[in-house]
Amino acid sequence: MPRAGEQRAQAGSSWWWLASLLLPVISTSSSSSSSSSSYSSSSFPTYQRAEAGGTRTGFLGRTLVLLDVNTRSPTRILNDNFLSVQLDPSIISDGWLVFLSSKRLVTLARGLSPAFLRFGGKRTDFLQFNNHKNLAKYRGPGPDYYLKNYDDDIVHSDIAMDKQNGCKVASHPDMMLELQREKAASTHLVLLKEQLSNIYSNVTITARSLDKLYNFADCAGLHLILGLNALHRNPDNSWNTSSTLSLLKYSAGKKYNISWELGNEPNAYRSMVGRAVNSTQLSQDYAQLRTLLQSVRYYNRAHLYGPNSGRPRRNAILLLDGFMKDAGSVIDAVTWQHYFQDGRLKKVEDFLKTRLLDTLREQITKVAKVVSTHTPGKKVWLGGLGPAWSGGINNLSDTFAAAFLWANTLGMAAVQGIDVVLRHSFFDYGYTHLVDQHFNPLPDYWFSLVFKRLVGPKVLAVRVAGLQRKPQKGRVIRDKLRIYAHCTSYSKGNRPFTSR
Repeated sequence: MPRAGEQRAQAGSSWWWLASLLLPVISTSSSSSSSSSSYSSSSFPTYQRAEAGGTRTGFLGRTLVLLDVNTRSPTRILNDNFLSVQLDPSIISDGWLVFLSSKRLVTLARGLSPAFLRFGGKRTDFLQFNNHKNLAKYRGPGPDYYLKNYDDDIVHSDIAMDKQNGCKVASHPDMMLELQREKAASTHLVLLKEQLSNIYSNVTITARSLDKLYNFADCAGLHLILGLNALHRNPDNSWNTSSTLSLLKYSAGKKYNISWELGNEPNAYRSMVGRAVNSTQLSQDYAQLRTLLQSVRYYNRAHLYGPNSGRPRRNAILLLDGFMKDAGSVIDAVTWQHYFQDGRLKKVEDFLKTRLLDTLREQITKVAKVVSTHTPGKKVWLGGLGPAWSGGINNLSDTFAAAFLWANTLGMAAVQGIDVVLRHSFFDYGYTHLVDQHFNPLPDYWFSLVFKRLVGPKVLAVRVAGLQRKPQKGRVIRDKLRIYAHCTSYSKGNRPFTSR
């Protein structure tokens, strides 16, 4: 790493860049081009040729990078909620939903606000709303029995709950957290078996569960986007709205400020449950949902996002194209998902391949082409993104190795015009999240926090004016270098942050 004196920007410098492929040191200097940069080369260390017979020390002896950053006119202005997060409905099954009241979890989530919180994932399409505070409890030995009774205890105990500014937060005993981790591990095996067999059980979201979810989002300063079950079908394959209507009425009665989406990766329904929903039917379903929202006074102007299609391969692109043609005007933003690699890949090198980093650019281009064809100017969201699917890989997708993908994603998405990036997942069982099961922030969380604090909404054009690598004189390595520039954010610069 360079010494502090080797790279020092002027105080109050108005731009900041991210390099998603880590280089030990980068020496920067402004280009002589008069068309862009407003900063002077004296602000940064310049390359000094070694004296005759001498040697250059450190990385400066091997690499020279000349950058030209246009600080006068940003290329794009980002949404304040550009970096947002997601929670998977599996937290209902594995029991972690109860612990969203954790003061530590709420504090960590608050560090990433303002942001959207999407409650959605593979089990979105198996959610059923039940408007009852208490369902029949499972009685028997094991952690589940004690956890369900513990749920009642923390709800009714004024001692356990810390009501600050209308928020309900709690400090959970270590013993209960250990029982919960035991339960989550066993439940995960069941969920994995369902995924491998494509035989899924319904997931019941009760009124109390929704209250807990909304309390978490509201206390953390996140805007909740709730995914609705698109596979709840009538015999003629039309969408069954009974559960959704009940949920809408309950949420409106509680005055919950929620945005909505319908379904998760509809292009994969045939492989998941043996039932296909084509673009025409899905368009009709979204139009019906919009009508439902308008019929509930509190949600007549609520935002609706979709279709949340999968990676833009052939089937997903065909569905997205048909959907945007028929229902593009119904939604407020277009959503789609991208996961970089299969959870079965287990090498660090897999996370560092430039070809892997570039797949996102290619897929953004495909989606943007469809959207611009049918609804020019419609905002595009990356509605579910993670370094790996299938739960990720322990000691790999939850380490700094995967942070290269996350850093590159944010930089590339900003440059390519993505309005919002929703990271899967903020917290749950597995190894692709921002916070682990001990409520400890993982590397991607810290990067996200730094991004929120330092990176402003103005995206700047940055050009590599010159780049060489020694000892092979003149060898260009532009294909392995990622540099993204933004104006600095000052909105949160002085706000304290603790994760007690």
